Amino acid sequence: MNEKDTVIEQLGAAKIQSPVRLLSFPEADHPQGRRQNFVDEEERVVADTSLKFFLECQEKGTPPLSFEKAGPRRKIFFDPKKIKCAVVTAGGLCPGLNDVIRSIVLELYYIYGVRNIIGIPYGYQGFMPEYGHPVIELTPERVSYIHELGGTILASSRGLYPVETIVDALQQLNVNILFAIGGDGTLRGAQLIAEEIRKRNMTTAVIGIPKTIDNDISWVEKSFGFETAVEYASEVIRSAHVEAVGAPRGIGMVKLMGRYSGFIAASAALACREVNFVLIPEADFDLEGPQGLLAALEKRLDMRGHAVIVVAEGAGQRFMADEPETRDASGNIKLKDIGLYLSERIKGYFAQKGVEINLKYIDPSYIIRSRPANSNDRIFCGFLGQHAVHAGMAGKTNMLISLWNNEFVHIPIRTAVAERKQVDLAGNLWMSVLESTGQPSLKNE
Repeated sequence: MNEKDTVIEQLGAAKIQSPVRLLSFPEADHPQGRRQNFVDEEERVVADTSLKFFLECQEKGTPPLSFEKAGPRRKIFFDPKKIKCAVVTAGGLCPGLNDVIRSIVLELYYIYGVRNIIGIPYGYQGFMPEYGHPVIELTPERVSYIHELGGTILASSRGLYPVETIVDALQQLNVNILFAIGGDGTLRGAQLIAEEIRKRNMTTAVIGIPKTIDNDISWVEKSFGFETAVEYASEVIRSAHVEAVGAPRGIGMVKLMGRYSGFIAASAALACREVNFVLIPEADFDLEGPQGLLAALEKRLDMRGHAVIVVAEGAGQRFMADEPETRDASGNIKLKDIGLYLSERIKGYFAQKGVEINLKYIDPSYIIRSRPANSNDRIFCGFLGQHAVHAGMAGKTNMLISLWNNEFVHIPIRTAVAERKQVDLAGNLWMSVLESTGQPSLKNE
């Protein structure tokens, strides 16, 4: 990544005084002698805080790579009394969606004085005229209690829809700012929408709020809903442990979300420390052979009489490569059920040896993703919504809000979706998992 990958697009010069209340505090070390809540365009957050990176930049005589800092600007691009804003949620459900919607609406209404806010129902499908979905008026009264509910009051959908038709709808609705809440596919769609808007010379901002329960978007330290998912996943793991120790040669197996990244599986395993094997997409493993999972599981049962396995949904897909490939409405490959596959293989392995086992398989995915957000995620969602509004009102576009190095920043959508974030197998998270579980490599090599 280079400096060009951090540049945020701007619709035009921001000339309107912001209605955000100025907060100013004396601070001796500040260049102006006072610290304010408004953020200057020159304020940035370094991408890498390591000393090694700093010394490399110093040696080259180049400034360190950095991101634009999020927050309210002194001057804004849009006149709050003359604009219309739209909110859309797309993709799978995730704890915190309603919290983000609520935060956006309350920030627009009470802080900026925007009175025309609409919700687009059923994701990008809501822009398609053939479906006939009416828009939803979003007011403080309408969103008062939605943070207590799981899911999204706007509903959602998957699918690929013509970007030209979406932008046509934005023009017909006279939308000035579109807030798109979603994951990798939704953000790619938002990028295409922003590009089509630019081609038409429209002054409509597109602001993304990254939503991925898997926590797998690049340059996003954590995504909302992830902490809630880990919290409830760890409760399920504890239940699996109870089942395992409550029967002779008991095995509790839990399948968790994680198509390409195993952050939930790894983090939930660390949260309760009762897991013996964690299987994630990033770490290949063998089933058969002296060092494979089946042999390691047999050894564990012989030693301790029970075992707990946590498997991310995207792990071990190569074992089912001979099954026909199918895709969802968004074009994503539908994963084979690794949980059911492992259950059958484990049962068959021990049955062939004439050894009785008691295996309990739990898949809580839909229960977890439909839960309301926990307290930490609610606070986080509030920040994301507020900063998204600040960015949109300032005329920023084709960008998303991210937490990076403990600061909220602006990231170009193209940079965030360029590659997927995955568990670093040499990093602290996975090393801690291996130390906690004591699991071997599970590879025969």
